[in-house]
Amino acid sequence: MANLRLAVFASHEGTNLQALIDAQKEGRLLAEIVCVISNNSNSGALRRAKAANIPAYHISDKMFVSNDDYVKALIDILDKHNANLIILAGYMKMIPIEIIRKYKNHILNIHPALLPKYGGKGMFGLNVHKAVIEAGDKVSGATVHIVNEEYDKGRILNQVQVEVLPDDTPETLAARILPFEHKLYAETINKIAKKEIILE
Repeated sequence: MANLRLAVFASHEGTNLQALIDAQKEGRLLAEIVCVISNNSNSGALRRAKAANIPAYHISDKMFVSNDDYVKALIDILDKHNANLIILAGYMKMIPIEIIRKYKNHILNIHPALLPKYGGKGMFGLNVHKAVIEAGDKVSGATVHIVNEEYDKGRILNQVQVEVLPDDTPETLAARILPFEHKLYAETINKIAKKEIILE
């Protein structure tokens, strides 16, 4: 079984992070969350990490004079905690190319739709669900994929389908998909730990 050490990147409330923290606490996660990084000093994700005694860091490119310094700060934290899998959980910044290359095939993201549909720049949050409803799709869901140098274009690792109801709004569809996202992320990480999904 792979010894997975997760660095979770999150920008806002951190509900996907909390689902992973809960799974870890209850022994349902075959991995250890070793640090949490947020570009938002007021994020719920940082509060959730601190409440769970997980090292939490506010790192934003705005804090640094150069991109090199910003990238070095991120890598220093990842190295310090021996992270070997980066988990994006509602992280609203593009990951620096240097990190994507250093951790090639070892950065995961969860997307609230069935990729390859409804991915790409600007496709996040309610924008995704609005696009699904406007297209008249009967099914949506969530996708865990590898992060590469293009938005939402990395290899798909796992998906779950969720029915779109006739009276759905972007908000109701988002709320119904979210619990499935939470389960899907932990399930995918466990499959990687058990080598049922190979990242290389």
